[in-house]
Amino acid sequence: MNTEEFTYVVKTEKDFDGAIVSVLKAAEQKGWALFQIYDIKERLAAKGFKQGQLKIIEICSGKYANQFLNRNRLASLCMPCKINVLDESGAITIAGMRPTIISRFFPEIDKMDAEQAESDIIAIIDNAR
Repeated sequence: MNTEEFTYVVKTEKDFDGAIVSVLKAAEQKGWALFQIYDIKERLAAKGFKQGQLKIIEICSGKYANQFLNRNRLASLCMPCKINVLDESGAITIAGMRPTIISRFFPEIDKMDAEQAESDIIAIIDNAR
């Protein structure tokens, strides 16, 4: 399995904070709920480690979460969906896991349902770009 099979990654011309705000707005416009934002650089710095800017944004669609959980509650291991914003030497990247990968781990989850969730994630990332 290669990275492109389970991730969707784009570059943006926005600065790091602008990309974060854009992801939040795009997720809200799609009707997805914000769960949490993790500042990985800050959390690791508190432990004495140095990292570049990286924030993990957890979002959820109740519709898709309910569908997946009704088919296999262990799908919760892949939830909520995450969209990451990374600063890689000044290049800002927005990345997310493709929900269709869930149907490969949990075959009882319909691939078409996962494709619909993935369509939303891709739209959120593209709109945030």
